[in-house]
Amino acid sequence: MLLEFRTKNYKSFVDELCFSMVPAAKQKGLDYSILSMQVGSKTYRGLCSAVIYGPNASGKTNLIGAMETFRAIVLRGSIRNADLNSVNTAASSLELIPNCNGGSVPTEFSIRFVDDGIMVEYSIKADLGKFLVKDYNRKILEERLAINEKLIFQRSDSLTVELPAAIKEYVNKSIKRKTRKMQEIAEGSLEETELFLNNGFKSIFAQALVGKILNWFSNKFVVIYHSDDLRVARRLAYPKADTVYVEKTLTEAAREFGIMANELGYKASKEGEDVILYSIFGDKLLPAEIYESYGTIRFINEFPLVIYVLLNGGTLIMDEFDASIHPMALMNIINIFHNDEINRNGAQLVFNTHNPIFLDASLLRRDEIKFVERNEETGNSEHYALSDFRTADGIRKGEDYMKNYFVSRYGAIKDVDFAPILEKIMNQSEVNDNGG
Repeated sequence: MLLEFRTKNYKSFVDELCFSMVPAAKQKGLDYSILSMQVGSKTYRGLCSAVIYGPNASGKTNLIGAMETFRAIVLRGSIRNADLNSVNTAASSLELIPNCNGGSVPTEFSIRFVDDGIMVEYSIKADLGKFLVKDYNRKILEERLAINEKLIFQRSDSLTVELPAAIKEYVNKSIKRKTRKMQEIAEGSLEETELFLNNGFKSIFAQALVGKILNWFSNKFVVIYHSDDLRVARRLAYPKADTVYVEKTLTEAAREFGIMANELGYKASKEGEDVILYSIFGDKLLPAEIYESYGTIRFINEFPLVIYVLLNGGTLIMDEFDASIHPMALMNIINIFHNDEINRNGAQLVFNTHNPIFLDASLLRRDEIKFVERNEETGNSEHYALSDFRTADGIRKGEDYMKNYFVSRYGAIKDVDFAPILEKIMNQSEVNDNGG
């Protein structure tokens, strides 16, 4: 369960961004939107869902991109560039991360989440150089890990490692107690571009704990940075190529959505190749992308992700989750995440959108409605939630959120007028036609 994500100096987010999934204080109503997980004697609470609003180029996608970039850095264990198959180039080419108008200001990432009985807090601060400076000598300035609010290690000018009772069961079996020799080996393992988490701490102190943390990043922190990055490309373990596998659950869901085919099936032309989704008509197959609508294909691509996070208690964060899909279908999916009889494992759904239909007090809590906007003076992105507005500001529970949004009560909206540009073009064209 994601509790909080922070970043600083990531593209348009120059100042610190704090994206919180912790329920805001004094917010009442829609209690079914609240997840709770027990860690020892303490209970942590998180929101089931969040929707992010803002005009074009406000930084909504950058927020999601920052999450995917941090995820990629953690999983590869370094701040070196890497070859990754992602639309988010900044996740592999880190010279794209710093703000393009800034100097050599450090970039920061931090995250808090609860998973399988532990609460993890992990952060890094890195000097990546200036924007587009590829050959800069990068350096990790700070790195910190805490479990159940107990410091495990902190790296800055010096290295501190603690092995509290909170991680006793995850400490390497060969360790009876921490010694000065271990500390020296750990200090010697530090590399300027490598994360201590994945390297020295994992091999010397707690391989099982690091494995648990990386498993969450890899399998439960599901970040789809851009809609173009969404693919259903499954490698199915079937003994024969050209075997058609009918996905019954997906077919049932697609029928509810309005699929035209009798069934949906996956087929690979060769062993080990990514499969292709087909519409099935009796004994005839037709690639689904040819026959079904774009909205249907989007739904078919997204629905397995919904099933996956519901089964695994993951957090699905997605750009334009609602693109080309009817709002009623999306509202039903949101309600599923709010339904504790179905969402038994603490899954979460976060997406950005331009569709105002989700600005509904009966669907989402004020702390589930988030905004991103650009500061007109600085050009920097700013993030806040509807719950940040006080009652004294004239924002009350149960108000018409959609109406208020369109009259700019909450910000994160921009008037757009292309008429002067087009009028200028038309006038210039007229002058040219007349030989002026």
